[in-house]
Formats: sequence, C-alpha cells, structure tokens
Amino acid sequence: MVFNFRVYKKQSPNGKLTLYLGKRDFVDYISAVEAIDGVVVIDNEYKDRKIFGQIVCSFRYGREEDEVMGLNFQKDLYLTSQQVYPLSKTAETTKLQDRLMNKLGPNCYPFTFTLPPSAPSSVILQPGPEDDGKPCGVHYYVKLFVGETDTDRTHKRSTVSMAIRKVQYAPSKQGRQPCTVVRKDFMMSPGELELEVTLDKQVYHHSEQIAVNICVRNNSNKVVKKIKAMVQQGVDVVLFQNGQYRTTVAHLETQEGCPINPGSNLQKIIYLLPLLSSNIDRRGIALDGQLKKQDTNLASTTLLTSPDQRDAFGIIVSYAVKVKLYLGALGGELAAELPFVLMHQKPSAKGRLVQADSQMDVETFRQDTVDPDIDSEKFE
Repeated sequence: MVFNFRVYKKQSPNGKLTLYLGKRDFVDYISAVEAIDGVVVIDNEYKDRKIFGQIVCSFRYGREEDEVMGLNFQKDLYLTSQQVYPLSKTAETTKLQDRLMNKLGPNCYPFTFTLPPSAPSSVILQPGPEDDGKPCGVHYYVKLFVGETDTDRTHKRSTVSMAIRKVQYAPSKQGRQPCTVVRKDFMMSPGELELEVTLDKQVYHHSEQIAVNICVRNNSNKVVKKIKAMVQQGVDVVLFQNGQYRTTVAHLETQEGCPINPGSNLQKIIYLLPLLSSNIDRRGIALDGQLKKQDTNLASTTLLTSPDQRDAFGIIVSYAVKVKLYLGALGGELAAELPFVLMHQKPSAKGRLVQADSQMDVETFRQDTVDPDIDSEKFE
C-alpha cells in the first residue's frame, strides 16, 4: 500500500530553514478555527540557534503608492507566537507531521498554531486598473525566523514566510426563506401599491443563479413603468467609522409586463447572477483573499457569532437583493430589500492523505502559478 500526499514548501533565502505546510486554506468554523500544522527542516548550522514561529495578520487600508513622507497604510497584527526549536515540550503531532518527519529525517520539527475565533477572514478590495502594489485588505502569513526572542528584529536571509488564507464555508442547513412585503400609499390619491419579494432560499453558492420572485399588486391610481432588480454587496471596513459602502454587482432592468396600470397585478421571476467577471474593473469590490496569481471570486458573506465580534482589522461583507418599482417623476419609487448569504460550498472531506494503488500515477501539483518561490512536493 502506498500513501501519496502533497505539501507546500518554501525555503529561506540562505536555504537554512525550509517550511512545509499541507494546505494553505484554513477553515473558520465560527466557534473555532482549524489548526495550522506543519514542519520546519533546520540546517545543521542552525541547530544551536532558536527558531520562532508567528502567524501574522496584515491589514492594508491604503494604497501602497500613496505611502509618502513616512506614511504607512499597513498594520501587522501578530496573532500567535511561539518557539518552534528547541521544543519546550513534546506536543501531539498529526498524521501529516508524522509522515513528513519520517520522510525528511531528524532535522525536521513539527509546529502547530491556533488562530483566535474572532480573527478576521481573508478579504481583499479590488484595485483599479491603474493601481499598482499590494491590494487593500486582510492577508495572513506563517512566518519562521531565527532569533534570541520572538520580539527580535528578523533578518530577511534567515526568515521564511508563506501566505495562507482564513476561509469560511456555507452552512449545511438552509435558514428561513427570505420574504418581505412593502406598501406605499399616496397623499393625494386613494389606495396603495404593494410589492412582495421572495427568494427561493437563504444560502447561495458562488456561480449559482438567484431567483427573485416579484409580486406587484397595484391598488392605487399610479402606473408602474419599469422594474429593476439588483444584487448589492455591502462592505464594512471596521477600522473606519464611515467605512461602509454598497456596490451593485449584478442587476437587471425590465419593462416586461409594464406598465402595471391601476387595479392590475403582476407576478414574475427575475434571475440574477453575481460574478466577478462582470465587475472585473470596478475598484473597491470585496474579493475572497487570494494567493498570488490565483483566480478568485466575489467575497463570501462574513459569518459572525454575534454583531459584537467585529475585529478592528476586519472587513465585514454582506449581500442583499433590492427590487425597485419606478412610478415616474411624480410618483417616485417603491423599494424592497432582502439579505441573503453567498458562500462557497464546503468541499467533501477527503482528508490530506490519499490512499492510492501503487500502479496509479498521481499528478504532481506545481505551485509555480501561485508563488514562484513556492514548490509543491509529492511524497510516497
């Protein structure tokens, strides 16, 4: 029986430290965050030195090209820090760590980091077409370095860091079906206009169409001339008091079934599909945190245990469907709004170790498209 598994590998510039991770996406389960486990291979020349490890949450809240006259629009938060070598005590190891230590030899040492549940998710804000430098948002790094204490100034030649992501997946159970009814009466005329909006479910996955069921009951003497439905992404940059804004990421305007005359009703379904490909050049749209040169998508909804658990370095993302009825210049408009959840479906639990037949050829996964300094190795 042969076990095939692949890991991410990165070396320090002087080649004395080599970092191995089994994956780069770590799941936030709301109540706890998946442990970050890996190993480090230490060169014999560094066996008399101390090695420290840290998880760095880097929050960039301004453009890199605007950093002049000593300004710095980036804050680094060290979420956890510990000594990796020499080990202060024997810790429990995972299967991945055990296999890597058996494969890489006696200079291989395990480490495990735990993120706090309140740590913000990996989110970036899409830069404009003319913007250069690192995008604004929340980034995570695993960092290993040589020093006497964990507060020492690190040297680039003996430091290795690898980008990771903190992600959330859609809940397995659907919530209550979103539905709302709004009414509008008019001062100088009798009757009222009623708009009912219903979504077919509460939780949607990326690249899934959203079915918006619209029912209009016109008991007024006004005429509905057109209908507009849109998906709006709400972004709340917690660090700033006025850091909330909304962006339309999908919309559809129609006059089908219009005008809706007094005493008439209309019921129809409008389908909306929010995609990054439709908003590729729009600055400020929130995206899921990405690893270098890797495709991403619109940011997933941020799930919180309570509204009070809003980290100051976080970016809170939400989505809502908004439907508007236009009544003309004098009649105004009537709008209804429904929040929903947009997230990735939780992948099937296949584990990190893949049991394969010895005759089966498992393709080696190269990470050159992600980071030119990171390789992926296959062990048997």
